[in-house]
Amino acid sequence: MHYISTRGRTPPMGFQDTVLEGLAPDGGLLIPERIPDVRDRLSYWATLSYQDLTFEVLREFVDLPGEDLRGLIERAYKAFAHPEIAPAWRVGPVWILELFHGPTLAFKDIALQFLSQFFEYVLEKRDARLNILGATSGDTGSAAIHGVRGQKRVNIFIMHPHGRVSPLQEKQMTSVLDANVFNLAIDGTFDDCQTIMKSVFRDVEFKRRYSLGSINSVNWARVMAQIVYYFSSGLYVMAQTGAPRVSFSVPTGNFGDVLAGWYAAQMGLPVGQLVLATNENDILARFFNTGTYRVGHVVPTLSPSMDIQVASNFERYLFYRMDRRADALSAAMESFAKTGSLSVSGRDELFRAGVGKTEDTLATIRRYRDEHGYLMDPHTAVGVHVAERHVRAEEPMICLSTAHPAKFSAAIEQATGSDCAHHPTLDALRDAPTRCDRLPNDEKAVRAYLAARVG
Repeated sequence: MHYISTRGRTPPMGFQDTVLEGLAPDGGLLIPERIPDVRDRLSYWATLSYQDLTFEVLREFVDLPGEDLRGLIERAYKAFAHPEIAPAWRVGPVWILELFHGPTLAFKDIALQFLSQFFEYVLEKRDARLNILGATSGDTGSAAIHGVRGQKRVNIFIMHPHGRVSPLQEKQMTSVLDANVFNLAIDGTFDDCQTIMKSVFRDVEFKRRYSLGSINSVNWARVMAQIVYYFSSGLYVMAQTGAPRVSFSVPTGNFGDVLAGWYAAQMGLPVGQLVLATNENDILARFFNTGTYRVGHVVPTLSPSMDIQVASNFERYLFYRMDRRADALSAAMESFAKTGSLSVSGRDELFRAGVGKTEDTLATIRRYRDEHGYLMDPHTAVGVHVAERHVRAEEPMICLSTAHPAKFSAAIEQATGSDCAHHPTLDALRDAPTRCDRLPNDEKAVRAYLAARVG
């Protein structure tokens, strides 16, 4: 499998170079040159463990020896607390896919534990070093930091919006004191952090000089690893219910998680609907309902990982919506950068979209705790609220649960009236020492910080 850029001005490259590049040199996003068709393997895949299924899915995309790939997968998931890695449960009218059993209690662990293992593997083989620059709205940063902390060939620089992630999310990042970890609190929004990151990566000379790589969902390996849990849960729920297909509801801000579901459907998983759920920052929901993608103002909410206006992965999807025409996509993205708006004709019938506002989020958390004895975090609650409007008979609805509720204990207490969301890993962080540097919302300041510490 080779990878091409959505902008069409980067020569095709192999998987290993694709992952190390992160963002394509021409400013586009790297995607597989073709989407594999696996419909003839679904019956066999339904019998596999999560790790074995991961191997089968990933070998459609990677250029690693089989034994090496299996080793990376085994090491990536050995730290997960649940033997099924991503278990699915029937809860009331929906199924809940729990993606928070990794070391930082968020769905980002599933991809980033694999990616961190891959970095260590390929850098050792190439006798190379990598300086990771990332932006986070909450969970990506801690998952990436915990994946590469202490690695000798990697430094990691994570930007987060100052005061706009939950206290526990911030603590999970800033309490990691390893010498190769640098936390940067930026005076701005997540979109500002993401804009700085993308601008730095577009400077190819700077990127090469300082050996920069990405762990954000612009990195194809992130999307690729997330495809697996759509197959694992979809095949499991179909087997349990006898349904011919399933639907998924995905709380999303950056479009990476739901994009993985779209790829799974294109590969042949029987998916009836992809329900895209946003909070008040509803740019993606508005696009799928109107065809217009228009930037608004970021609104702080109880689901801060979704407090995003410009979704970094959306360009990958637009490339396909524009019939894989890199010239049309490039023109649209250049226009969007100037005007903050773009429109696409037609409708993708696979997608449904809706919004879960703060009052909906609190009500859903409270109702599922009271009626079903199940506690969910606010991001999951947004997805469940929107999902309930789209449940179809004979088509089970699988809702992605993206974080452990204890990561958002204040929201849980606000919803339920009790301090009932705890996890020993998080409770242990409350008095932990931290290290973080605060920087202005300024690309030059970030570049200078990087240069001074990389050397």
